[in-house]
Amino acid sequence: MNSVVLILLAIVIFVVAYLTYGRYLAKTWGIDPSRKTPAHELEDGVDYCPAKTPVLMGHHFSSIAGAGPINGPIQAAFFGWLPCFLWIIIGGIFFGAVQDFGSIFVSIRHEGKSLGEVIEENIGHKSRVLFTVFAWLVLLLVIAAFADIVANSFAGSEANGSVATASMLFIPLAIAFGFCVYRKNAPMAVASVVGVLLLAACVAIGLAFPIMLPKGFWIGFVFIYIMIASVTPVWILLQPRDYLSSFLLYFMIIAAIVGIFAAHPAVTVPAFIGFKVGSSYLFPVLFITIACGAISGFHSLIGSGTTSKQLDNEKDALLVGYGSMLIECVLAVISLIAVATLTTDGQFAAAGYASPTIVFATAISGFFATIGMPEAAVNATFTIIALAVSCFCLTSLDTATRLGRFMFQELFADNETGKKLKLDNMYVATIITALLGFVLCLAGYAKVWPLFGACNQLVAVPAFLAIGTYLKKQHKNNKMLYIPIVFMSVATLVSLFLTFKNNLVAIIGGGLDGTAMFTNILQDVIIIPIVVLAIILIIDGGKVLWGKEK
Repeated sequence: MNSVVLILLAIVIFVVAYLTYGRYLAKTWGIDPSRKTPAHELEDGVDYCPAKTPVLMGHHFSSIAGAGPINGPIQAAFFGWLPCFLWIIIGGIFFGAVQDFGSIFVSIRHEGKSLGEVIEENIGHKSRVLFTVFAWLVLLLVIAAFADIVANSFAGSEANGSVATASMLFIPLAIAFGFCVYRKNAPMAVASVVGVLLLAACVAIGLAFPIMLPKGFWIGFVFIYIMIASVTPVWILLQPRDYLSSFLLYFMIIAAIVGIFAAHPAVTVPAFIGFKVGSSYLFPVLFITIACGAISGFHSLIGSGTTSKQLDNEKDALLVGYGSMLIECVLAVISLIAVATLTTDGQFAAAGYASPTIVFATAISGFFATIGMPEAAVNATFTIIALAVSCFCLTSLDTATRLGRFMFQELFADNETGKKLKLDNMYVATIITALLGFVLCLAGYAKVWPLFGACNQLVAVPAFLAIGTYLKKQHKNNKMLYIPIVFMSVATLVSLFLTFKNNLVAIIGGGLDGTAMFTNILQDVIIIPIVVLAIILIIDGGKVLWGKEK
C-alpha cells in the first residue's frame, strides 16, 4: 500500500462524510441558526462569551487534539494498518464526530451546562451525580498525566528548552491577540496574519534561546499556570491561545500531507498482523487504544463544557464539533502512516523509538529529508512538531482544569434552592481540582494510567445516552446513537474485565515485586466501582432511551 493512496482516500471520505452525514444530523436534530445561544443569553465575560467561529474552531480543535490522535494509531499499529485505518474512518464518522457534535448541541439546548446537568434533566439525579464524580476523577488523571507530559517536553534537552521558550513567549502573545480582537475590535484577518507571524517569531526565538530548567520547576510552573488560566475570562487567554496554537496544528498536518505526497513513502507494516498479537486481542484493545483519532469521551466534556458556552450561532456547531473531529481523524491517519513507514511490524519501541511523538516527528521530518531538504530545515521541522504536540497538551491541560472546575462547582451547587455553597466557589473549586491533580502527578499517576483508556472511552457512553434521551424527549430521530452506545459499552467493559482478570492472575501466580503487586491490586480495586458505576448508568440511561414514554 502506498501512503499517498491512504491519506488521499481518507481525506476524500471525510469531506464526503461532512457534506452528507454531518448535514443530515444537523437537519435531523433541528439546528436553528435563528435561535439565541447561551453565549449571548448568559454572557458573563468569564465562561460565557461569544467567540468568532475561527477562534472557537481553534479552541475546540486544539483542546480535543492533545497527543491522543498521534499516540493512539502509533501504539495500535502492531495489529496491522488496515484495522487501524478502518476504525479511524468508521469510528470518526459514525462515533466520534457524532459525539462531539451532539455534546455541543445538547449543551446549548440546556443553557450551555455541562454533560452532568444534561444527564440529570434527561435521565435522573442519581445518574448525574455518578457521572459527574466519575468524569471529575477522569479529569484529575488527565491533569496529572498531561502536566507530567508538558513538564517532560520542557526539560531535559536543548530541543525541549526551545519548546519551553516558545511556549512561554506564546502566552503574552495570546493575551495581546485577545485584547486587540475583543477589546480593540481589530479585524480578524489582519490580527490572524500578524499573530501567525509573531507565533513564527516565538518559534524562531525558542530555537535560538532555549530555556534550560529542571522538570521539577516546570511541574510547579504548569500547575500555577493552569490555576490562573482556568479562572481567567476566556477571551483573554483561552480563546486566543487556542486559536493561534491551532495554526501550529494546521501547519503540522499540511506539512505532513505535503511530505507524504512529495516522498510517497511505502507502507511497510502488513495490512493485518493478527487478531491476537502477544497478549493483546484486537477487540477490545484497538478500540480503546485509538481514542482521540476515532472517538474519545474526553471530547464530550470539552464540547459541553467550554465550547458550548462560546458558540456564537447554532449553525457553527456542525463545523466546530463534527468538522474538528474529522480533521483530527486526518491527523490520526497521518500518525498511522508515520509508524507504518518507519517500522515493519508496528512495534515502534522495538525499532528504537522512545515515544509516539518521536516516531511522528522523525517520520514527518524524514519525508522532507528524503526529498533533499537541508539538514538544518529538517531539524527545525522536528522541533516545530515537538512544539506543536507540547502546545496541544498544554491547551488540553488547562481546558481540562476549567472543566474540572465546572464539574466540581455543579456537583456542590444546591440546584433546588439556588443557594451557593462554599465549595461551589469558582476559586475554591479550581484550587481543589488543581491541587489534587498536582498530588496525583507527584504520587505516581502511572500506576493507574493503564485504566485511563477504558475510562476515557467509557465517558462516551453516558454522553451518547444524554444526546439520545434528549432527542427522544424532543420526538426526534435518535437511532443513529444505538450502535455507538452498545458498541462502546461492550468494548469498555470487556477491556476493564480483561485488565482485572490479568491483574488477578498475576497476583495469584506470585513472582511480582512489591511495586508491581501494589499496582495490580490498586488497579483491580479501582476497576470494581468503575464497572458498577458504568452498569448503573447504562441501565438507568437505557430505561429512558428504550423504555416507553410516560
